[in-house]
Amino acid sequence: MKKFVQSLINGVAIALIASMVFTAFPATSNAALVQLPPLPYDYAALAPSIDAETMQLHHDKHHATYVTNLNAALEKYPALQKQSVESLLQNLDQIPEDVRKTIQNNGGGHVNHSMFWTIMKPDGGGKPTGTLATAIQSTFGSYEAFQEKFNQAGANQFGSGWVWLVMNPQKQLQIISTANQDNPLMQGLYPVMGNDVWEHAYYLTYRNRRADYLKSWWNVVNWAEIEKRFVSSASY
Repeated sequence: MKKFVQSLINGVAIALIASMVFTAFPATSNAALVQLPPLPYDYAALAPSIDAETMQLHHDKHHATYVTNLNAALEKYPALQKQSVESLLQNLDQIPEDVRKTIQNNGGGHVNHSMFWTIMKPDGGGKPTGTLATAIQSTFGSYEAFQEKFNQAGANQFGSGWVWLVMNPQKQLQIISTANQDNPLMQGLYPVMGNDVWEHAYYLTYRNRRADYLKSWWNVVNWAEIEKRFVSSASY
């Protein structure tokens, strides 16, 4: 009987200690608030236009860092976690000042790159078809004229940034460039397609020859995905 009582006391003590531990250190989830999307192809799949090492560093290091920094900012404000990253970029003036720039830079970096991986593919290139081809012809006069203006805007972007084909509120196509990781959503524009002209996107192969990178990039463009984005822009 004495042993039974002692065993019971020990069991209660262990349960009490366990309760205290789990209260002091509540369980946490390993799931990130924002996830790094996997590449839809192998690192080497876009070579020779974009080499494997560049793709690996660009996705696994640069994009991953944007996701990490964005999540760190969102953890401070649970209410922001209920919004999409796109919505946050559209309403930066409503973001607390202490994390606003972090969300602008890293949220933009995440949204930009999440799009970027999908609008490229192995054996891509060619020309757009369907409604997008018609809109490009109507707006720029020809596909070749559009391509030339897009490349020129990318080449003229001073320092780091992006070159974009966007849909404006008047339902017109425009070519613009943005600095750093700024996304067109911040200007009330819908990004139909964009090319990354940060040096980390091309430097290992092209060094300082950004114009060569811009020209070669068209060989991996995924026009089917861009057409989908163009169709979606109509309801933006």
